[in-house]
Amino acid sequence: MQKTILLTGGTDGIGLETAKLLAAKGQTLLLHGRSDAKLANAKEVIKQNSPEVHINTFRADLSNISEVLALASKVKDQYSSIDVLINNAGVFKVQNPITDTGYDVRFIVNAIAPYLLTTQLLPLFSANGRIINLSSAAQATVNIEALKGHQQLSDSDAYAQSKLALTMWTFQLARSLGDKAPQFIAINPASFLGSKMVKDAYGTQGKDLSIGANILVRAALDDEFSNASGKYFDNDIGNWSQPHPDALDEKKRKVLIEEIENTLDKLSIKNT
Repeated sequence: MQKTILLTGGTDGIGLETAKLLAAKGQTLLLHGRSDAKLANAKEVIKQNSPEVHINTFRADLSNISEVLALASKVKDQYSSIDVLINNAGVFKVQNPITDTGYDVRFIVNAIAPYLLTTQLLPLFSANGRIINLSSAAQATVNIEALKGHQQLSDSDAYAQSKLALTMWTFQLARSLGDKAPQFIAINPASFLGSKMVKDAYGTQGKDLSIGANILVRAALDDEFSNASGKYFDNDIGNWSQPHPDALDEKKRKVLIEEIENTLDKLSIKNT
């Protein structure tokens, strides 16, 4: 059955490999990227092997909340429903980790922007839909002061904390929205895959990207993920697993979401 799938960060790395596999299976692709040129190139690459696939491209800088809102608005204007959202876009090592608005770009791109995009698009999903969030084996307790922009973190700490934040809100929305909402699934696609992000961060070629792409395609399409809301799949072990204990703590999850909402309110004011 053909599905309409929105994939963020789809112009390179795991995202592009996932898009290629989904296209080969005849899925309708809504492909997001930061650059019009990279989106055009990705579309051309995908169509070389899947010329009949429908691909619609959307450019947005996920570090800019106003662009995230614009992205959601464009998707809602063009589609009355979507089946799958794969929040794949992420950053680790950047030259200037603090945005113009004073927040750590890792928290914004890896956790807050996907939260905003997801909540904005929820009306387009049925209970059979799936929200797939790319978590990581690297998960560390979230420093709320750092999330607020009051404390600067190292690259590795910011990345691990932002990935736990993503996992925490995945679990909380799965719990709070209930059976009528889409499935909320967190996935570690596998450690040290050969993406640009891993190469820049660790100076290593990394493992085959198809390892991560294949699990994302399974999560998007296969029946084994049809009743997996509020679960964490660890592709390092190839099975369901327990995330960091904070992701299982509802009190901490609620505090985190409250701070995410507060941050979005402040950023919205700054952008008006």
